[in-house]
Amino acid sequence: MSQSRRSFVKKLGKGVAVSSIPLIAPSLLKASSVKGPGRALKPIRIGIIGAENSHTIGFGKMFNIDKKFPGVEVRYVWGETEAFARKAMEKGGIPNKVKDPKEMMGKIDALIVDHRHAKYHLKAAAPFVKEGIPSFIDKPFCYRAEEGKAFLSMARESGTPVTSYSTIAHSTATMDIKDQLSGLGEINQVIRSGPVDMDSKYGGIFFYGVHLVQPLLYMFGDDVERVKVSRDGGNGNATLVFRSGLFATLIFKRVSHGWDTYVETKDGLTELKSRVEETDPAKPYVDMVEMFRTGKEPRSYQSILRCVAVLEALEKSVSSGTWEKVAPY
Repeated sequence: MSQSRRSFVKKLGKGVAVSSIPLIAPSLLKASSVKGPGRALKPIRIGIIGAENSHTIGFGKMFNIDKKFPGVEVRYVWGETEAFARKAMEKGGIPNKVKDPKEMMGKIDALIVDHRHAKYHLKAAAPFVKEGIPSFIDKPFCYRAEEGKAFLSMARESGTPVTSYSTIAHSTATMDIKDQLSGLGEINQVIRSGPVDMDSKYGGIFFYGVHLVQPLLYMFGDDVERVKVSRDGGNGNATLVFRSGLFATLIFKRVSHGWDTYVETKDGLTELKSRVEETDPAKPYVDMVEMFRTGKEPRSYQSILRCVAVLEALEKSVSSGTWEKVAPY
């Protein structure tokens, strides 16, 4: 692990309300065992719950077709509809589908939950986490932070590794940008833009807003105290105030894509850009597979919950149009 990564993990881990010390569940011990003179890793069989997202096809392609992680394969998929499941199987090279997610129990070593709406994530994952199956839950982790807190407490009691993150936030690009911040001097405010549909049927601001919010928390800390959303029809923006006094503005894109981040210093506005290329396979997936094999959780529980709490406050402000406090987690 690089020194910058150590510092990053150490900073995120400070004051964690629910500990994120790595765990190794019984099923994981089997998956991480080694054999033979080459110490080949035991294969990992993955099951995916949810096929409406294009991500499920992407996971199948990465693990089964491109074989980015030899020995790791998506073996089962459950889809919200028969058509979603079939499409994931065909395009992702996934050999089996199930009519009920619980049919995967005892047949998989790791789980990915990939619904488009975060409100379905934790209920789907819970039976597997209780049985010690390491689980990656796609972003956003959940729809309500209080529900997420209870779920993570259950995961801790069960001894099961769990994580969740935006692949845009949890990337070598974001880590490199974070490393650059110390050389910019005092930062007065941040401006970040990206696509958001406040009225999305998949959770409104939660659906794409996580890609706006989570990278900011990775870069500047998760101590957001209050937020306010302003909107005119489908257009809008948000203001976030950190405990440190840092002022952040989120611009919700409606007719363009991509994410951009600027900071204001005494030298004016500076766009934050990564100086490095993403690894292949990319960091988010490397860390996911490492957790499946070793039980090492790449993100603290506090970090996961704080992001959900910020999104929840933003959702409230979409309705109220006023300042909303971010619940402490």
